[in-house]
Amino acid sequence: MSKFELKLPQMGESVAEATLTTWLKEVGDTIEMDEAVFEIATDKVDSEVPSEVEGVLVEKLFDVDDVIKVGQAVAIIEVSGEGETPRKETVAETVTVNDGDVAAVAETVTVAKETVETPTHDYSGTERFYSPLVKNIAKQENISIAELDAIKGTGKEGRVTKNDILAYVENRNTYDKKEKSKEQKHVQEESMAKSESTVSKPQQSAQPIATGAGDEVIAMSRMGKLIAKHMVESVSTSAHVQSFIEVDVTNIVNWRNKHKVVFEKQEGEKLTFTPIFMEAVAKALKKYPMMNISVDGDTVIKKKNINIGMAAALPDGNLIVPVIKNADQLNLVGMAKVVNDLANRSRNNQLKPDEVQGGTYTVTNVGTFGSVFGTPIINQPQVGILALGAIRKIPSVIETAEGDFIGIRSKMYLSHSYDHRVVNGALGSMFTKAIADYLEAWDVDREI
Repeated sequence: MSKFELKLPQMGESVAEATLTTWLKEVGDTIEMDEAVFEIATDKVDSEVPSEVEGVLVEKLFDVDDVIKVGQAVAIIEVSGEGETPRKETVAETVTVNDGDVAAVAETVTVAKETVETPTHDYSGTERFYSPLVKNIAKQENISIAELDAIKGTGKEGRVTKNDILAYVENRNTYDKKEKSKEQKHVQEESMAKSESTVSKPQQSAQPIATGAGDEVIAMSRMGKLIAKHMVESVSTSAHVQSFIEVDVTNIVNWRNKHKVVFEKQEGEKLTFTPIFMEAVAKALKKYPMMNISVDGDTVIKKKNINIGMAAALPDGNLIVPVIKNADQLNLVGMAKVVNDLANRSRNNQLKPDEVQGGTYTVTNVGTFGSVFGTPIINQPQVGILALGAIRKIPSVIETAEGDFIGIRSKMYLSHSYDHRVVNGALGSMFTKAIADYLEAWDVDREI
């Protein structure tokens, strides 16, 4: 018998760790090749981790809710079919010790004592989020809370990444003491200001909500709590402003009704309205690249690639946003295939971590549930999100060369939420109008 270490695999370029959510196998269970052993979750997606060998699970190295780094062993599987590795017997040996060895050992002991006596810092008191990996590095390098809070993060929502803290450690000894003192003083002043604000304006403590007979208390899911946290953070980060525009999509409705059966037979894919809307959004982002940006402190990052997030509702009521990468480079057939594939795998919890990252703009279809329009919350660190309202047949004024008439038209609302810190009303409105113009100018003679 031999033992195999099942490690947490690489789940994407930007994913360094994950949380163990469920053990699918117990100690003593037989495991087949490629059979799922446990489930993990990142801040974006849940995944199952399969076994690379056949055997029996003999040891679990982590518990549920533990944070695991990529490459760490998570389970030990005993593999049959191979001979046991013979144990090595302990042989007593005579060792000659010289003065140099004694000095080296003494120095090692001294270093070990200093390491043990070095005070450890408690990072639970800070309001800023740090990953377990960053905290471990900070503890090893004896970095104080004040120093850690002063590090400018380059990660999502300004978080400190592994590279940020390693760069800080590398340059730490070269920092000017005076400048470092100023940074610490600034942090202390901010802390004092918060304390004074708390004293002058005491926060009202949340009162527990009373439950009555028959009330059901339901715990929020892990994904639900993450979504709630992201939504609150987004509202507190971006200055949300909305623009709305009504669009006549009669030509699109008629064209789709005419071609959807042929499209499905020819391409093996259903033709929904979503890829048509995504195509229009991609064109508008190319026309107005300052909508395809992110804010990093006092700077703006203009994204090269147009990666459109597509909000998808899950069967459990939660939401996930897979990303259509390089959406501007897809034709309608390619867009339809990508949209359908991401939607199907979203519902079946089969998305990869990289497929829900890197979005530069987001579209959500509130019309799926009958809403005429909505005011969606921006998906950070993006600066805009578009809500597609329900398509309805309504009486409308039709302007012609012979005069105005009343007719039945298929119309919908586009609701655009954007970050007023960097997107003014003119840009936000012109962007929305560009999408409407593309949709209303749809070529009824367009071939598939």
